[in-house]
Amino acid sequence: MSDSELLVIGHRNPDTDAICSAIAYAEFKRRTGTLHAEAARCGDTNDRIDFVLESFGVPAPRFVSDVSPKVRDVMASNVVSVPPEDTVAHALGVMDEKNIRVLPVLTEEGVCKGLLSVFKMTKFFLPVPGRLVESRRVLASVRNLARTLDAKIVFGSNIDQEEDLILMIGAMGVESFFKRFSDYPKEKLLVVVGDRLEIQDLSIREKVRVVIVTGGLPVSQSMVDFATKQEVTLLLSPHDTTTTAMLCRAAITVQHMIHEHFLAFRHDEPLASIEAVAAASNFQAFPVMDDHNHMVGILSKSDFLKKVNRQLILVDHNELSQAVQGADQVEIVEIIDHHRLGALTTTQPILFRNEPVGSTCTIVADCFFRYQVDLPKPIAGLLLAGLVSDTLNLTSPTTTERDAQILKKLEEISGVDAAKFTEKLFTSGSVLTSLPAEEAIVADCKEFQEQSLVFSVAQIEELGFDQFWKRKDEVMSALERYRAKKSYYFSALLVTDVVSNSSLLLVTGAKAFLKHIDYPMVEERVFELAGVVSRKKQLLPYISHCLKKGGNRAGEAA
Repeated sequence: MSDSELLVIGHRNPDTDAICSAIAYAEFKRRTGTLHAEAARCGDTNDRIDFVLESFGVPAPRFVSDVSPKVRDVMASNVVSVPPEDTVAHALGVMDEKNIRVLPVLTEEGVCKGLLSVFKMTKFFLPVPGRLVESRRVLASVRNLARTLDAKIVFGSNIDQEEDLILMIGAMGVESFFKRFSDYPKEKLLVVVGDRLEIQDLSIREKVRVVIVTGGLPVSQSMVDFATKQEVTLLLSPHDTTTTAMLCRAAITVQHMIHEHFLAFRHDEPLASIEAVAAASNFQAFPVMDDHNHMVGILSKSDFLKKVNRQLILVDHNELSQAVQGADQVEIVEIIDHHRLGALTTTQPILFRNEPVGSTCTIVADCFFRYQVDLPKPIAGLLLAGLVSDTLNLTSPTTTERDAQILKKLEEISGVDAAKFTEKLFTSGSVLTSLPAEEAIVADCKEFQEQSLVFSVAQIEELGFDQFWKRKDEVMSALERYRAKKSYYFSALLVTDVVSNSSLLLVTGAKAFLKHIDYPMVEERVFELAGVVSRKKQLLPYISHCLKKGGNRAGEAA
């Protein structure tokens, strides 16, 4: 995601009004200076929404299931790494240049083999007093020795074979050197020497594995010929003896220095879920993997202090229970809605535009008109679609005079006849025809909380009730399974016939609540609600009334 992100997003299980208002309000924000505003959705579209979007040639908003801060939001994505076959000398140079303490070791495929840390290398270069013999160990190939020393290979054999060698420095008289010399296997000795010709000659005669002549000093041709004859590898180092000896140890490849058992995180993990684990780890940085287990970033402990610049504008809802997951962990800067006020608090004042009109699209359209912002024809079409969908083309009891005024303007700008479009819209896709029962009952479902009780209310709009009666049993069963899964007090489904402007109400859940529904029961748990088409303005107030009458005794199970 981008460094600064402003998402305009509707509720879960979005309807036409939520999708269209999100797209249109994001367009309004961009046209009024907020260029990074982007429409998003946290639920799937349906056939009717797809019909609307295709009608006006507008793509669906980006799907975002969770806006909580993730690892990828704060990690360093420009990963500095080295391959396993690189030398420690080169790796240390990289760490010094980039001022980093932990270096990932990656294969060509981007798979992390381990982490290289200054701490582990320090233990190698500065062994404890009881293991001083380790200070003589040179684990390297001749080629890596030459690369690390920037040395010239005068003669070499098996230069790419990694060997475990023993370092000796020829800085004493030849007799003293020979006494020490005899304590080690000759074929494993690496002798570092200056211009002491006797030491050079002795080392070559005894067939040590490598002789490195330091200081950039020349070696006679006779000595070169002698080394070639004895098959003793001979290198010329430009550095003094002390520096050469130290660099020899650094020619070891990083694969011998890595922490193979390390803690890694996935790029999409929420920061809140891993913070305690990371804090308790001895590591200071952690590789970040993508879905294919390739490293895409590095996360350090200090990254948890970074602010994630993600902001939200909520449209067509104002309750966190209906909002995209993680909305409570980021900044909400605006709310544009036409529903009842829910339980939502913010840390600072925000623009909260909540108006008693028939659709959120009415409010968004008014923003364009009120501030004299050019309204593109396709966006006007979307706003018209959202408005007629939520108001059933101005026939819903939620409809206001402002809805009618706004709709007339939208017809003029879009060139769309609202009545004809409404007919096409509601024939474009029947939820009960196109979806399994489990999906149909949550296609437009919202969670509510009242008197400490949590319940859900869904709505399906159809042309007639024929399809519902064909699938009534499976729809009722799916509704009960959904209620049980969510542990709701009850779950209600309002099936609305947009032709007759009436509904059927299905309820699964608490018997105490069912007792207080005084609409005609046409079948068990199915009630006829003549003239009721609005979940917001008609059904929800009625549900509140039933709960207050005594339908809130949570102890009475379904």
